[in-house]
Amino acid sequence: MLNQVVLVGRLAQDLQLNKTDNGKKVSTLTLAVPRSFKNMEGEYETDFIRCVLWDSVAENTKEYCKKGDVVGVKGRVQSRVVEKDNKKETILEIIGEKVTFLSSKKEEKAD
Repeated sequence: MLNQVVLVGRLAQDLQLNKTDNGKKVSTLTLAVPRSFKNMEGEYETDFIRCVLWDSVAENTKEYCKKGDVVGVKGRVQSRVVEKDNKKETILEIIGEKVTFLSSKKEEKAD
C-alpha cells in the first residue's frame, strides 16, 4: 500500500512557526494549486490545500519562503477527527515530509 502525494503550488500566506506543548515545532501552510483545466465559465479554478510541516522542515520553510513563492511538497495524506459544535468532522490534510523551494518573488523581480 502507498500513501504518497506530490504537490506544486504557491504559498497562499506567510508561514507561522508554532510549538506544541512538548516542544515540537509545527507550521501549517496553505498551498494554492491551480487546476489544469477550465471550468464552465472558461476560468481556471484553484484548490487551496492544507499542509502540516514539522520540526526542521517547518523551520526551513518558514525561514526561506514567503507568500507567493512556488514550492513542491512531498508527503502523505492524513485524516483526523475533530469535534465541532458537538459534531464529529473528518479533516484531510497533507503531512509534508519534504519541501522543495522552486522559486520566489525576489527571483522573479530580478529578471
